[in-house]
Amino acid sequence: MGAVYENRLCALRELLDGECEALLLSREVNIGYFTGFFHSEGCLLVTRSRAVLLVDFRYFEAAQKKAAGCEVVCFKSLSESIGDILSAESVARVCGEANDLTVNRCELLRKKLGERQITLIADGRLDRRIGELRLIKHPSELVHIASAQKIAEQAYCETLNYIKPGVSERAIAARLEYEMKLRGAEDVSFSLITVTGKKTSLPHGVPSDDKVAEGDFFTCDFGAVVEGYHSDTTRTVAVGFATDEMREVYSVVLRAQLAALDTVKPGVTCAQADKTARDIISAAGYGEYFGHSTGHGVGLDIHELPFVSSKSDTVLREGMVITDEPGIYLPGKFGVRIEDMLAVTSDGVHNFVNLPKDLIIL
Repeated sequence: MGAVYENRLCALRELLDGECEALLLSREVNIGYFTGFFHSEGCLLVTRSRAVLLVDFRYFEAAQKKAAGCEVVCFKSLSESIGDILSAESVARVCGEANDLTVNRCELLRKKLGERQITLIADGRLDRRIGELRLIKHPSELVHIASAQKIAEQAYCETLNYIKPGVSERAIAARLEYEMKLRGAEDVSFSLITVTGKKTSLPHGVPSDDKVAEGDFFTCDFGAVVEGYHSDTTRTVAVGFATDEMREVYSVVLRAQLAALDTVKPGVTCAQADKTARDIISAAGYGEYFGHSTGHGVGLDIHELPFVSSKSDTVLREGMVITDEPGIYLPGKFGVRIEDMLAVTSDGVHNFVNLPKDLIIL
């Protein structure tokens, strides 16, 4: 894996130009992506001749063992160490990650570097370029995503036995998280969405003490984390029985989801994939009830590039990982979402998800 991180650092170094003579990464997932070591107290500083991982005493020994392709330096004052390295390299302009730096931290660092006649640029350009570098997944990344998905699926299948009238949404969320961590997940991918009845019309409903009832739809949006990589899946099931309207809406969402799945391949734009699902839902008369994009990228972040939306002209390429998750949400009634996670291959997709999509009635 050492060569992988060296190659990533080389690609990162290619972002250097007259505007940015050095790059300052402070976001944990990006530091981990380029060095193999995830930590939240420090930064990665890249110049034309050096890549330096700055950590404090608590992480120094671990970083020396784990980090690849870079020097590891233990700092006492982070801003002073950054300034020392940049001054030694005669750097006058450094680009930082705008999405990670707080206003207070940015201003403090600007002041400290300014005392050395070094300008800190934090305008979002580095964030965008790193997002683009992470678009195409290395085979090792796909392995981690597949492992996370396998754990999540096993936990979900076990938790299905727990979903019954009288059980609370919060209890189901706790059970699902327990089952994932029991099977080796480092964490859950996000705050699990386990909602029932009318709350299924909320795309990002929050589990509460509300209890499952006979005749409810139950939506479960879940994922696990393995080696920093996320999985993301949604299934909607019925409890006891489903009305004709519930079955109809479920059928429309399933057709849209499958159609988008068949559309995804190299050369297709994200907007085209989104349109495929959206057109089916609109033709069935539910267009106004599908208000989010059809999907998003998944990797070290649960939401990352590319975004499968009507506004995205990104062309899908082999190695990208996206979700396919159309939904219909009827306020005050119920909602349905079906989500798979896909890797774009040379001739189509590999679906990480191995769960059935026909309507299950528990």
